Amino acid sequence: MKAIRVNEFGGPEQLVLEVIDDPRPGPGEVLVKIHAVGINPVETYIRTGTHAVKPELPYTPGHDAAGEIVALGDDVTGLSVGDRVYTSRTVTGSYAELAVAEETRVHPLPDALSFAQGAAINTPYVTAYWSLHRRGQARPGETVLVHGASGGVGSAAVQLAVANGNVVIGTAGTDLGRRLVADLGADHVLDHNVPGYLDQLLRITGDHGVDVILEMLSDVNLGSDLKIIAMGGRVVVIGCRGTVDINPRDAMMREASIHGVLMANATPADIASIHAALGAGLRNGTLRPVVGKDFPLANAAEAHKKVLAAGAYGKIILLPS
Repeated sequence: MKAIRVNEFGGPEQLVLEVIDDPRPGPGEVLVKIHAVGINPVETYIRTGTHAVKPELPYTPGHDAAGEIVALGDDVTGLSVGDRVYTSRTVTGSYAELAVAEETRVHPLPDALSFAQGAAINTPYVTAYWSLHRRGQARPGETVLVHGASGGVGSAAVQLAVANGNVVIGTAGTDLGRRLVADLGADHVLDHNVPGYLDQLLRITGDHGVDVILEMLSDVNLGSDLKIIAMGGRVVVIGCRGTVDINPRDAMMREASIHGVLMANATPADIASIHAALGAGLRNGTLRPVVGKDFPLANAAEAHKKVLAAGAYGKIILLPS
């Protein structure tokens, strides 16, 4: 089969298309024919070798994908060959034509969703759900700011917050992105490139501030976030690409808290619970994964550049065929 391999840590050029042996499922595992692969920023950090997760070389990146089950390992009971599924983790890596996954890490893909949409589910929606509900403890009626709402995680967070009964404020840096955020149901949409947009946000909230901030770029925005957070508010750090200076007094005077998110810390029971909740929303149409741009598998390096570029819009997808 064809697969992307990383033989040395480094830049996007390390993503090389190779032909390798087809993987085989072991006990409790399934083999999935991959129709679409989801690209996540964290995979670019892992590729550099500077992330906390450092796989043994060589490796095939990725966990998010959607496709059809083509083979079952021993002791698999709840799945069948031909099932449409999306993956929440793989054993062999998802940037490939085939991938092995544990039975508990594949989930039904509703017929109404395309394979590309299926590849956009796992990391964005699991991260958004965990951030909004577990770390942010967002209660219905509270105001939620999704700071960077047009990307994969941001667009998922908007949908989840709308479904939770929150007053949702989303920001995006392009007209296209802002139209997407509005279409997803946000009550207010702001351009985070316009000077003074945070003053506008405070006016929207009647100077109350924001109860929960879901922050995709904390190295740029965290200091400002603490100036607009409500009394007792929570800032949830989802994304960070460097260091940031903040004034702790801004948090002190509002008795605000900062919560980090790393989904690697979630237990298998946590993950199963989240996917059960997401499954309900995917089936009834409340959750609608947004696909922004797709690339052929061979263009994985270009996809890694795109996923870090400004002007995020939906999920970046690789197509193995």
